[in-house]
Amino acid sequence: MKKKVTLIILLMLVVTFGGAMYYLYQKNAQDPIVYETEQASKQTIIKKTVATGSILPLEEVLIKPNISGVIEEIFVEGGDYVKSGDLLAKIKVVPNLNALNDARNNIDEARIALEDQKRNIDRQKGLFDKGVVSKVDLERAQVSFDQAQQAYAAANKRYDIVKTGTTRGFGNSANTMIRATVSGMVLDVPVEVGNQVIESNNFNEGTTIAAIADIEKMIFEGKVDESEVGKISEDLPLEITVGAIENKIFDAVLDYIAPKGKEENGAIQFEIKGTLNKQDTVFIRAGLSANASIILGRADSVLAVKEALVQFDDKTKLPYVEIEKGDQQFERKDIELGISDGIFVEIKSGISEEDKIKVWNEVKPDEFTN
Repeated sequence: MKKKVTLIILLMLVVTFGGAMYYLYQKNAQDPIVYETEQASKQTIIKKTVATGSILPLEEVLIKPNISGVIEEIFVEGGDYVKSGDLLAKIKVVPNLNALNDARNNIDEARIALEDQKRNIDRQKGLFDKGVVSKVDLERAQVSFDQAQQAYAAANKRYDIVKTGTTRGFGNSANTMIRATVSGMVLDVPVEVGNQVIESNNFNEGTTIAAIADIEKMIFEGKVDESEVGKISEDLPLEITVGAIENKIFDAVLDYIAPKGKEENGAIQFEIKGTLNKQDTVFIRAGLSANASIILGRADSVLAVKEALVQFDDKTKLPYVEIEKGDQQFERKDIELGISDGIFVEIKSGISEEDKIKVWNEVKPDEFTN
């Protein structure tokens, strides 16, 4: 019995030892880890952030009437070029009955006053001829008569203006003739013949007859998120791409950053504006959507590596890479980083262009040779 137990124990020891030896053999027989290497290269690195927005005219003027009425004629349409003073539209006045009645009453009152002064001047002339009154009295009567004539004429003109919007002697100054106040392109004519329009005054902004702008002076207007606004500043260069115009980049300069943000969809957005350096050969329509790349920094033809190759010390948090010193033997090299675009990062010091940098991707020997 004791011999059988001893044999079993010995057999178990032999099996265990054999298994351990086989495991060690298999482990040593595995292919070694092979690391690829890459080298630094000369790159132009541009650090930027992107804002979405649209292309708008620098100054857009809305032409509004000074009198209410109905559009009788329109002389322009969107896309036309006009000069300051050019006729845009003509308005037919629809008179207000109360104002028309008041104007007619003013004519009657002025006529009565004029007739009274006529009788007075005739009486004064008769008395002056008889030597009863002095010349001064006659001259005073004449002044009063002249003033009454002027008031009567003004009342008639006022009646014509209320009724038709113009009167004799006004010519191009008539309120019914809507003219351009600036030179540029007509962007929009939002009214049609027969539409009723309201005059612009202190209590009403009035109906827009036409929108005019100088399309040679365009700006980019967009918004950036609060997480990006701290990185930008005025006078930074912009690269504008317009979705409707392929393979074209328009240069611009950041002119304005809103001091106050607005909440949109749960995020704070800040408005920005940039003046475009427009290309004469390209026509940009107002309102086109666009993207602006705000250039935060730029480094031309500098030594750079992929950011994936850079490691950081656990304690000091300083960057370093591992340089190949022999066959699959690597040595740590501390480096100084510069500007980064998210893919490549500038290397200011620590390595040269000839150094082979360890790539932290394990590959098998057959993959490495392929």
